[in-house]
Amino acid sequence: MLRHKNYHKLGLPLLYSIMLGILLFYQPYREVFDKEKVSALPIKVVDKPIIKDTTLYQIQVPYNVPLRTYFNFMDSLVCVYDTLLPYQLDEHLLVRANDWIIDTLENTDYYRRMEKGQFVYDQRDLIILEKGSILQIPSIEKAAILIGKRTMVTIDLNIPEFKLRIMEAGKTLYTFPVRVGRKEIKYLDMAKKDVDLQTISGTGKIVRIERFPAFINPVDGKRYKLTKRDDGKYTKMPLIPYLEPAINGHRYGQLIHPTTNPETLGKAYSNGCIALKEADTWRLYYYAPVGTTVVFRYDLEIEKEDGERIQLEDIYEHRQGLASVIGNFFDIEKR
Repeated sequence: MLRHKNYHKLGLPLLYSIMLGILLFYQPYREVFDKEKVSALPIKVVDKPIIKDTTLYQIQVPYNVPLRTYFNFMDSLVCVYDTLLPYQLDEHLLVRANDWIIDTLENTDYYRRMEKGQFVYDQRDLIILEKGSILQIPSIEKAAILIGKRTMVTIDLNIPEFKLRIMEAGKTLYTFPVRVGRKEIKYLDMAKKDVDLQTISGTGKIVRIERFPAFINPVDGKRYKLTKRDDGKYTKMPLIPYLEPAINGHRYGQLIHPTTNPETLGKAYSNGCIALKEADTWRLYYYAPVGTTVVFRYDLEIEKEDGERIQLEDIYEHRQGLASVIGNFFDIEKR
C-alpha cells in the first residue's frame, strides 16, 4: 500500500548517513535473518537517484552475494529503504522490479547446471548477486503497477492434469508441470495418524512462506540433509522456499515446494504436497507472496491450445465414486 511521506525532501547526504549508520557489521555466513539485528550494508547509491517513471534509487551491490546469504542481504536492503519510501517495500516487490534476479535464481537449478556440464554439490555456494551489479528501487508509479498486478494473481492447479499455472487477471503467464498426492491412505509420523494422501481440491490463499525449509520425511519424521538426484548423484538439499496454502479455510499441510527428482513430475506420487522443478519454484515464490489466491481444481475435461477438448485420467477415481453415489440414490428411490 502506498504511504504518504516527505521522501522528496531527503537529500543524498542524509540518505548516506541513515544507510551507513544503521549498523556497521555484516555477517556473510549467517543463514537465519534476525530482524532485531539487521546487518549493515556498505550500500552505494549510483549516480542520480531518480530515473523518470521507473526508479527512485539505483543501488550497487558491494560484494558477491551467494545464495546462502541472499535472503539476509535482501532483508537488510528492504530494512534500510522501506522507511525512506512513500510505499511499503518488501522482498517480493524489490525482486519483481529487478526481474533478472528471478532468472539468476532459476539457473541455480541442479538439472539446468548439469545440462551445461556443471555439477553443483551445494547450491548455496552459487553467486546470486555479483559485486557491482545494480538494483533498482522502483518509483511510486512503478511500485503501484507491481502492487496492482500482485492483487490480480491466482495460482491455479488442475490436479489430474498435473499442471500449475500462474494467472494474472485471468491470463496465463506461466505453466509448470507438477506432481500431486497419490491415491493412498498411509500412516505419517508427522501427523501421528493415518492420512489420505490425495491432494485436496478447493480455493484459498497462501498463508505462510518458509524461506529456510527443513526437508522432513513425513512418513518417519527424519530430516534429509542429502538428496539422490535422478542421475544417481548425491547433493545437499537445495535452499528454495516452501509455500503453504490454506484450502477451504483449512491448513492440510499440503505444501507447494520443489522436488530434487523431476522424473516424478506428471504423476500422483507425493504425500499430498504439490512439487515443481527447482527453477519453477523460484518463479512461483516471487509471484505468490502471502495472501495470493490459490485454486486447486479437479477438472477431467480440458481444452487444449488448438481448441480440442480431451478427457484426462481420473487419477482419484472421482467418477467411479460419483457413479456409486448416484447408483445408491436410485436404489433408494426404487424401494
